[in-house]
This record gives sequence, C-alpha cells and structure tokens, in this order.
Amino acid sequence: MTLMNINPKMKPNLRTFRNSVLVAGFSVFLMACGGGEKTDAQKAEEAINAAQKAIEAKSSEVQSGAVASGATNSEQAQLSSKLAADNLKQSEDYLKENATKAEVVVLPSGLQYEIVADGAEGGETAALGDLVDVHYTGTLIDGTVFDSSRSRGAAARFPLQEGLIAGWLEGVPLMKVGDRFIFTIPANLAYGEDGTPNGPIGPNQALIFDVELLGATSASKNLVKANKFLAENRKKDGIQTTESGLQYEVISKGSGEGVSPQVTSTVKVDYRGTLVNGTEFDSSYARGTPAEFGLSGVIPGWTEGLQLMSVGDKFRFFIPPALAYGESGTRGGPIGPNEALIFEVELLEVK
Repeated sequence: MTLMNINPKMKPNLRTFRNSVLVAGFSVFLMACGGGEKTDAQKAEEAINAAQKAIEAKSSEVQSGAVASGATNSEQAQLSSKLAADNLKQSEDYLKENATKAEVVVLPSGLQYEIVADGAEGGETAALGDLVDVHYTGTLIDGTVFDSSRSRGAAARFPLQEGLIAGWLEGVPLMKVGDRFIFTIPANLAYGEDGTPNGPIGPNQALIFDVELLGATSASKNLVKANKFLAENRKKDGIQTTESGLQYEVISKGSGEGVSPQVTSTVKVDYRGTLVNGTEFDSSYARGTPAEFGLSGVIPGWTEGLQLMSVGDKFRFFIPPALAYGESGTRGGPIGPNEALIFEVELLEVK
C-alpha cells in the first residue's frame, strides 16, 4: 500500500478471464517474492505451473505425435478434431450427470451452479460493470487444478465486464458478498472449441470454478456511500471542514511549539488508514516503523491536511474520494473506486 499520488486505471479491454485474473494474482505474488527460502505461496505457484504444463502436454499429445510421425496437415486437423469431439462428449456426459444432483441449479444457458455458503442477508450484490474481488479455484472435470487465487494467497480483482468468459458474466451477478458458489461451465460458455493457446484448457472442455465473492464495488455506488458518510460526519461535534471538502478532527495537540510542514517539506508520521466501514487497509503502527515522505508526492487530502498540523499533533482526517484515489481506486485493491478514506495521523517530525 502506498500513499503516492499515482492512480493507474485498470485496463478495461481484458482479452480473457484467465489473463485478467492471472495479471491480478501474479502482480501481488511477484511483489511478495524475495530471495532465499521459498515461501508457501511460491511452492503453491510452482505446483500450479507444473500442473498446467502437464495439462498442456496432455492436450497437445495427439498433435505432437502426429508431427513426429510425419502426419500431414490434414491428418493433424483430423486428430485435433477427434480430440475436440472426445472432450465435448466427456463434458456433456459430466454436465448431464451433475445436473441430476438435488443441490445443483441449471440455468437455461446450460450454466450450472451450487451454493456452498450463503453470505449475510442484504449483502451487496455483484452487477455487470462492478469491480469484484474474488477467491477462486478452477479445475477441469477430472479434478485437475489449472488456476487458483487461493494457492497464490491473493484474491483476484477485476471488472465484471466484456472480456471475461460468458459463464462468469452470467454466474457472478447471481452472488452477493459472502456467497460461495461452485459453477460448472459448459465449453460454449468457457473457451469453446479453441480452448486456451498452448493449454491448460483444451478444446471443448467444461470447467468447474469454486468462487467466493469477497467484494463488489463500482464508482457510482461508492460515491453515493462516500457522500452520505461525509454529509453525516460533518455534523458531528469536533469535526471541521475545509473549503476543499476535507474533514478533520483534532485528537490531541502537541506542545504548541512544534513546526508545521509546508508543501515542499519531508515529514515523518505514524498513521492508520481505514475505509468508512472500518476495514483497515494500511498502518505504520502495525508495521512498527513510521513512514517518511515528501508532502508534495502524496494524495491531496494528505498534502492539505498535514499542513494544518504541528509536530506532536494527532489528527483524524476524513478524505473525500476526489482528494484520495478518485474513480480509479488502487490497482488490485484494497481501495475501490470513489471510496472515502479515514486516516488517523500523528506528525512526528518535519524535515
């Protein structure tokens, strides 16, 4: 997590579901990697990679054998067609049997789902266009895992929009935050006759996804929540509001002789950041080390707010989205689009 005023927008033109979630998952994984002993996440990732390679080898076995034996392009095409037909038959048989289970719901499209866990009543529902946070495990019908955010140790975040496979676009909007579903997705709602280039998903393969919806947000929803929160908060005793809309509360004052920073100053602070629902997303207290940074390089709410403080002061800031991370939020989380933020800040030093 960083307070730097950099708001890269998420790319909306993701080509496939697999690419979108792997970008989110691997970016977190790589940031967490270092030298020395391998972590559990690294070992899990290696296991997934090994499984993927095995699937790729299996799915290309017929074609590779044909090439090695000098088969013609026509013969290779026939063998590939046979593989696709075999996969389709196996997928259809599996779906037909799975549909007979009492707990499985079958939609007109052919998508099947089972509710494993039901979230809290009245929870936020996912809608097309929302930014969703999920944990998921994807398997083939033989149980082979080809992808898993759980194994990587990091939830995936991506927009629920065109570019994802059809089974996800239809299935996830059925969920509310806290729900866990198992989706069984026919090939025509997944990767169809092509599969994924070089594996791990072959032509006409049905897929199974165990999905837990952790969050569903959108810029419009969050802006309504942020405005409502800030409108109510400004009425409370001790809350002061600046012309920009920044709100602050003085928790404690220093000696009164401390220096106040300027926009060009470097400051050292201890702080704790939360969303308006109380979820803590960052804390120097938790890390055990104060943060030091140039005041011109942080979000506008901090640049303005810390100049109101003197060394030794402790304030609480309530920052509107426009003075925080705006419509973009932070890539991969934990701050969604148009979220208001709360920071408890203690100014330790001005340089």
